[in-house]
Amino acid sequence: MDFKPFIDGLQKDLLEAQVNIPNVIKRANYSIGLCHSLLSIFKQGVINDGFESIEKEIEFFKSYKTIPASQLIYHSQVRSFELEFPRGDENAQRKFIKKRLNSINRFYRNHTGFSEYITSGRTHFDEQYFTRKYFNSFPLNLSHIYFHDVDFNTPKDMLLSEFKAYDSILVYLQNRMIDKSKLREVKAEELNNQLNLQWTANKSALTELIYALHYNRVINNGNTDIKEIASAFQQVLHFDLGDFYKTFSEIKSRKISRTKFLDDLASGLQSHMDSTDL
Repeated sequence: MDFKPFIDGLQKDLLEAQVNIPNVIKRANYSIGLCHSLLSIFKQGVINDGFESIEKEIEFFKSYKTIPASQLIYHSQVRSFELEFPRGDENAQRKFIKKRLNSINRFYRNHTGFSEYITSGRTHFDEQYFTRKYFNSFPLNLSHIYFHDVDFNTPKDMLLSEFKAYDSILVYLQNRMIDKSKLREVKAEELNNQLNLQWTANKSALTELIYALHYNRVINNGNTDIKEIASAFQQVLHFDLGDFYKTFSEIKSRKISRTKFLDDLASGLQSHMDSTDL
């Protein structure tokens, strides 16, 4: 049986699904169906035709079967992730992603020997790992959702498929983490644009206010660097402070009323309260 045309067809169909099915869960369901179908075709072909040599059997279980099998695992994991992904709570979402990442890293740690065997290009155990006659020679420690059949499985073909799948899932999760960060940045930028707030006093006045807030420890209990506070004010109020350290130095060197703006703020508020009391 010539497996390559089937693999080429699967990869073509998966790429088309990536373009034509924007909904992640629907795309995962469709892709899972494709992989199941191809694995069933492969299984029937292997049972009916067998292999003409040990080398051909190794090639199939190491290089061909692992493609639909790894895609099956990948899309199953993506589907599970998206169905269970918390809605609305960003902290819960970040924790959920990190938990999945930790699980993958734990998988890698638990299989460092096999990982080294594959990544280093070694082949001396290929007959034991990727032929069916050694199926019962190694303990199986894989998820129950992936079938095991003495006629269609070897000791390590599904483990190799998991490695390939988790490499892709790792990238998927990292991108989801980045997407969340980008979304926060976009939302902040959109909010700033919608508010359209503009600082209309001078930079000395804003510098006074920033330093007063920082040194009175009213933002994050004083644990936030003054540069972060200055950056936030500049972004929200669409104003360039320039070298605010230099501006503050100039404020300190004033001969009269070093806190002129803050004094004016207090005076203006006091006057307003006095006038509304009448």
